[in-house]
Amino acid sequence: MENEDIGLKAPNILLPREGVDLTKWAVVACDQYTSQPDYWKQVEDEVGDSPSTLNTVFPEVYLEEPDGDARIERINKAMETYLEEGILEDQGPGFILLDRKTSHVESRKGLIVSLDLEKYDYKVGSQSLIRATEGTIEDRLPPRVKIRKNAKIELPHIMVLIDDPDRTVIEPLFEKNLDLAYDFELMANSGHLKGWRVNSDEDVASVLASLSDLSKQDVFDAKYDVSEKGVLLFAMGDGNHSLATAKNIWESMKSDADAPTLVMDHPARYALVELVNVHDSGLEFEPIHRVIFDVDTEDLKAKMESFFASEGSKVMIDTFDSLGAAKERLAELGESEEEHRITFVSATEFGIIRLSNPKRNLEVGNLQAFVDSYLEGKDSVVDYIHGEDVLVDLGSKPSNIGFLLPAIGKSALFKTVVLDGALPRKTFSMGEADEKRFYLEARRIQ
Repeated sequence: MENEDIGLKAPNILLPREGVDLTKWAVVACDQYTSQPDYWKQVEDEVGDSPSTLNTVFPEVYLEEPDGDARIERINKAMETYLEEGILEDQGPGFILLDRKTSHVESRKGLIVSLDLEKYDYKVGSQSLIRATEGTIEDRLPPRVKIRKNAKIELPHIMVLIDDPDRTVIEPLFEKNLDLAYDFELMANSGHLKGWRVNSDEDVASVLASLSDLSKQDVFDAKYDVSEKGVLLFAMGDGNHSLATAKNIWESMKSDADAPTLVMDHPARYALVELVNVHDSGLEFEPIHRVIFDVDTEDLKAKMESFFASEGSKVMIDTFDSLGAAKERLAELGESEEEHRITFVSATEFGIIRLSNPKRNLEVGNLQAFVDSYLEGKDSVVDYIHGEDVLVDLGSKPSNIGFLLPAIGKSALFKTVVLDGALPRKTFSMGEADEKRFYLEARRIQ
């Protein structure tokens, strides 16, 4: 049950056997709470000696600890134990349809599938069917490769987006009479998770057919008003470096094989992910703001004008005595396709940067291009901030400046990746830390 043209296959998913406490089994993505070791200590205390994905993943809060190799050995041993003792059971080929309730949204729908790494390329300028939405930092891959390299199973925190405004792929499955796979509360007040098996030939075929329709070149060209662009069907949401790690290992396997064709049926060719419709009402895109520390703000504004002038754009800056006044002016200006607007705050003023004839599709793309250029060779530091109040507090301190970025429209994400390539780092966040994927489903990769 697969469609090679769209790079998707119905995997043999492994789930914990009956009797395993799923609240203790499922833990949040390893790249969360990286500055909060107390959170992970609380998870350890709650799990105790129970079977848990905590024993099969490497929380990144511990990446710099000296016992890394020993931890990886324990991870691999736990995976082998869960397989040998039947704690993980093969569900047969199929998908898992899931519905996640968080502390912020009532419902976020997803579908667990496996994607073909042959259809994925995270390199800059990629035109592959599966594509990164933000730049991949290759220096971050080696420790992740080391963790995954000898792992018998994979457990994904990867979320991959599809652009399906008519809701043809995931949502119709909720009208089916499907077999319940799990239904339980997540730990640490992180919500509720409910899942169903999608394993009939008819239901799997309907998913493949709907995705195939979305991948047609003429449909793609019309949707994004483009031509001579490779079809983008799957765009990374969360876990880009995890998928890049899987790709790295797969390419190494092919290069090490006596002949690449000998490994094309290897399970490591695929990666388990959760598909989410970018138009799902439970999926929230939060902007990530910027603050620059220890900077001459007047010099920065002057250099900004010359930077964008060199690109054929024009900068106009309106200043105000309060953030409220700036926001009122933004409301008066209304929407514009010809002008980008970014609010800023410094120790002396609030303002709106108005950029006409912008070269890039998103405000954050234009701002980050300037910031990267301006800070080159300077001691000033940029930080990436969640939340308006924190940004205003930091940006209003002497020698600082903060930039408040607008949220990305859901319909703009795919088109921006198609037109501009991968977005600047720290462009958006898909919800809060406790809304990230919890490890639950697994798949053999060796």
